Amino acid sequence: MIDAAGLRVMKAIADEGSFTSAANALGFTQPAISQMVRRLEQRTGTVLVERYGRQVRLTEAGQVLARHAVGVLAALDAAEEEITAIAGLRAGRVRLQAFPSSSATLVPRTLAILKARHPDITVTFTEAEPPESLAALRRGDCDVAVAFAYEGGDLGELEEDLSLLVTRRLLDDEVRLVVPRTHPHAEDEAATLADFSGEEWIAGCPRCRGHLLALADTAGFRPNVAFETEDYVAQLGLVTAGLGVALVPDLILNAAKHDEVATLPLSPASRRQILAVTTPDLLRVPAVAAALDALCEAAGADPGVSPAHLVGGEA
Repeated sequence: MIDAAGLRVMKAIADEGSFTSAANALGFTQPAISQMVRRLEQRTGTVLVERYGRQVRLTEAGQVLARHAVGVLAALDAAEEEITAIAGLRAGRVRLQAFPSSSATLVPRTLAILKARHPDITVTFTEAEPPESLAALRRGDCDVAVAFAYEGGDLGELEEDLSLLVTRRLLDDEVRLVVPRTHPHAEDEAATLADFSGEEWIAGCPRCRGHLLALADTAGFRPNVAFETEDYVAQLGLVTAGLGVALVPDLILNAAKHDEVATLPLSPASRRQILAVTTPDLLRVPAVAAALDALCEAAGADPGVSPAHLVGGEA
């Protein structure tokens, strides 16, 4: 096997014309250079250097190695410089995936923090629900996934995979009932779902609908889901038009305009934990660690690492 040290020796011999001069140029002793040449000849199975007294010259095979050494060593030096830049946060990339309702809140604040502190880090962002983003993380297609879990959620098929991941808990996001401002219960201090059993409901993605069904089942009824949309702005629009009621998390209510709807806390309350997820190895990458710290700061969270316990998709 030809290594970088061997290539440097062959290039130095070609440039300097003797073992002694090559040793001086590389900071080695002359016997060390001789030993490295013999080892390289054993590995390649051919003579690389012809000796004439104190002078040496490269054989045809040695000339081939010396010629290729220029490009290979230049590439290695460039790679070393690039890695040094990444380790020092003068460069690097982070591939972030986050669920849609975080796109208007956590993600922009996080990207702004990273840009201010580490302008040379490149961040790419795509939207994905927790099942897809966590799968992408396991495949190596993203570096950080922003996900969430409902209180008391069932880990289900994700449990085995999540045991290999680490998380940072960002915040607890309360889910509220949204009704038209003209609704008879709009001024209530809190909402008991059983009081809305006769309403038409607006649900989100399949997992959102599952959360609604689970809460309604506990309250003793099955909701009449009249509309489904993953767009929370559309959900609020449908509620405003008097076409139904919906469950919407604070993360959206704090960012979206909703003057014509009333938001009521649920009784009993329903919350989801917002979490940043990565792998143990990626956690050691400086750019990824910086992204996690930025997420925690954007959420006002403690950046401590906790075991991974997640479930679900968009709320």
